[in-house]
Amino acid sequence: MKTRRIGDIEVSALGLGGMPMSIDGRPDRERSIATIHAALDAGITLIDTADSYTTEPDGPGHNERLIAEALRGRSEKVLIATKGGHIYRKGGPWDRNGDPAYLKKAARESVARLGVKAIGLYQFHRPDPTVPYEDSIGALRELLDEGVILMAGISNATIEQIRIADRVLGGRLVSVQNQFSPSYRSSLPELEYCVENEIAFLAYSPLGGIGRQDFSGSAFETVGTDLGVSPQQVALAWELSLGHTVIPIPGASRPESVTDSAKAAELVLTEDQLRSLSAPS
Repeated sequence: MKTRRIGDIEVSALGLGGMPMSIDGRPDRERSIATIHAALDAGITLIDTADSYTTEPDGPGHNERLIAEALRGRSEKVLIATKGGHIYRKGGPWDRNGDPAYLKKAARESVARLGVKAIGLYQFHRPDPTVPYEDSIGALRELLDEGVILMAGISNATIEQIRIADRVLGGRLVSVQNQFSPSYRSSLPELEYCVENEIAFLAYSPLGGIGRQDFSGSAFETVGTDLGVSPQQVALAWELSLGHTVIPIPGASRPESVTDSAKAAELVLTEDQLRSLSAPS
């Protein structure tokens, strides 16, 4: 599979989002682990998770524990990207906690659940309006300096917050994880900023989220039919074309879906096809 870079680490051009395997309506444990194994077999070396990907009865970290179990005994070098600062609440909206002391405690708890010496990539999940953004990012700076995490990123961020985070981290911001898909292009300015500044842009819900985007009658379906591939593959390939630092991280709960998504990394689209896909829907 083609690769991209997050900081100094080379990873697959597509990642796996673990959220659907741990929240309400999730598949059983066996199918979830089979899905993670299918991603590894397809060449995916980036797995996205968070301590909030869970249900209330499970408590924090269900998805982190699941990923740790699935990776046990596998020799692949995988970058696990986890997040802190969001707290699951059934029915939403999820709570936020950007308090520095909480974030540092949450990161150490994630280290224990993942069974690692240090977290490869730790991201502040979402700004907390009750805590100055600089203070929250300061916790990530301390975690970096202490070696609890190896790389730091942010999620659900504006361009101004990206600038603040990079300044507070002393130029060590390596990733921004924002929602982006054919039906949700509001983060395009942040995507373009990241590409221009050599920051990895991790596009979450790149196929429209858990409900999935309906591609019926769209340019993505038309191109997919012409190429003999799924419109989902076309959507992911289009996103990859938007910049050399863009890494879509589709969520999956079935081995078949992650296997199909992984093929997008090798899908070549013509300039005419890219123009039709980039046109406003």
